[in-house]
Amino acid sequence: MTNPTENWSKLSPRQAIELQTQMASQVIQQDDLPEVRTVAGVDVGFENRDTARAAIVVLRLEDLEPLDYAIARLPVAMPYIPGLLSFRECPVILEALDKLRMQPDLLLCDGQGIAHPRRLGVASHTGILTGLPTIGVGKSRLTGQHGPVPDKKGAWVPLTDKDEVIGAVLRTRVGVKPLYISPGHRVSLPTAIHYVMACVTRYRLPETTRWADGVASARGQRWLERLRDLTGPA
Repeated sequence: MTNPTENWSKLSPRQAIELQTQMASQVIQQDDLPEVRTVAGVDVGFENRDTARAAIVVLRLEDLEPLDYAIARLPVAMPYIPGLLSFRECPVILEALDKLRMQPDLLLCDGQGIAHPRRLGVASHTGILTGLPTIGVGKSRLTGQHGPVPDKKGAWVPLTDKDEVIGAVLRTRVGVKPLYISPGHRVSLPTAIHYVMACVTRYRLPETTRWADGVASARGQRWLERLRDLTGPA
């Protein structure tokens, strides 16, 4: 099967934007999920200017115990251009997904879903390419406006852009900065909030993001040793 990202290195920024716009029209913002028993987090880091590294960790939703993980490295397909980050991240995410022994029921991406100027952040882009239900879990705001978020666990306010609700600004813990949650694909906003909170323990970030970020970062060796103890070698 042809990898839909294999020619991305040949795209000009204008062509990439046109492709984004086309793909954004395919995003499903209503719930179209299976029974969710497994959730996964994915994060992409860059080992140098030319190499992307993706880490995916699959957790059992019931107790958030790791079940599987995969790591992939690929040359980046496009230089860094604001708003086009998914063209750098999606190819290596697909590579990592192919290496998993089990496919997750739901994928939480470290980045935006529809909370993007053209409504196609990395979570939505990945969802369209794979067909998986996805949620964007952003640590910072890319676009949109919002009011103050009450300092209460689980409190949230809408993130809006031109009178359109594109996400939620969610307080996952008292006294910490909120997260920017948005539907990626096949997930509604209320459901996205529900599953993010279901993956939160005593930290700001959901466990899906914490595991994937740990493996993808410079701290990866310590996290990998923990994963191997729990799941065996990838």
